[in-house]
Amino acid sequence: MPIKPDFGLDLQGIPLELFKLIRDVAKNAGINRIALTGGVVRDALLHDLGIKYWQGAKDIDLIIEGSASKLAKELQYALGTERLSELRIHQAYDTVEMRVDGTLIDLTTARLENYSAPGQNPQITPSNIEQDLARRDFTVNSIALDISTDELRLIDPFGGVKDLEKGELNFLHDRSVEEDPTRIIRGARYAARLGLEMSPNSLKQICSTLQNWPWDLHVTKEACPMPPAMSTRLRLELELLLTQEPWEEALKNLQEWEAFVLLEQKLQYDQQWRRRIRWAKKLKVEPLTAFIAGANNPISLATRLDIPKKQIELLAESLKLEDLLSSIATNELSHWLPSRWSQEIENANLKPDAIAISICKGVSMWRPLLRWWGRWRQITSPISAIELINQGWQPGPELGAELRRLRATQIDKIRSDNKT
Repeated sequence: MPIKPDFGLDLQGIPLELFKLIRDVAKNAGINRIALTGGVVRDALLHDLGIKYWQGAKDIDLIIEGSASKLAKELQYALGTERLSELRIHQAYDTVEMRVDGTLIDLTTARLENYSAPGQNPQITPSNIEQDLARRDFTVNSIALDISTDELRLIDPFGGVKDLEKGELNFLHDRSVEEDPTRIIRGARYAARLGLEMSPNSLKQICSTLQNWPWDLHVTKEACPMPPAMSTRLRLELELLLTQEPWEEALKNLQEWEAFVLLEQKLQYDQQWRRRIRWAKKLKVEPLTAFIAGANNPISLATRLDIPKKQIELLAESLKLEDLLSSIATNELSHWLPSRWSQEIENANLKPDAIAISICKGVSMWRPLLRWWGRWRQITSPISAIELINQGWQPGPELGAELRRLRATQIDKIRSDNKT
């Protein structure tokens, strides 16, 4: 339907003059249809409906009926590198990231997707804009604004505007979650950020997919390994959730939907994830690593999600620390001086971020670990090696032992000063 003056869609911040420029170049390249899609259209509609305040677009998603890479090259030729300052072409899906006049634009060839098996990457074929919208995740993300002419037209084949008015998230079709279960996490993100509720039918689809989960997260001998493509998408979705979204509300949604079993069964009953993530953000630890640390087998889960090797090593070191503490009687640990804590931690040769992960988990005796992490490890001997040498000490093991003794005394002295 045409967008008339009384439609009220606020396009503030969207560079309509840039659309005209792209449209003119596209026509010269034989491309006749272009549409604005993605969060820009959805969020502008939410603003228009009075549901969510919107301040404009940070980036723009365009889909075209034709080759995105071909159009990008035509634009580069027409505009030059000064105006088209960035250009990245991804041949696998014929998508382009570019920056034109300072605006970041994702340019995508309209396509159909066919999933040969659940969780795998799809096989793609070129299509038209309406068919491209049919491959999206939710109806509210399957709305586009046809900018092929000066008469902008809203394309809403699946009732996304009505769902926005109802405040609902609806999967696009009854196999959405089966084809890509990471859409559950995406749904939790959108629900938290946009203030929408998952519809009853969508919740039913989530429940059905999780009950019939085919991969090795379920305890069945028949289960097969999770496809690597889906594992990677799970990690990317979780990273976005934990770093760019209202993470507490989003994770609460997932747990209420019993969707933590996407990762591991134990996490579904975990009540400490809030603590771990809050502390992770305080201590500058990767939130996803802290979240995974609560799993029954965090190393296995991190490996399955293709977490960076450095983060897996931190998880392993954190478990090593916990094994060390569990091997010592609690009443003995409670009598350790700060210098003893510092000595044992440092002799174990553990990275500070590994200690931080154990603090995030709230392990037994986490408070002295926090004191070491935040203060004790920063303390040095009040007398330097050079000063000791000037006093007559000879370089060697005895000098090192004296520096350690002086440091230990200084660490314990600070504790005594805090008590007085």
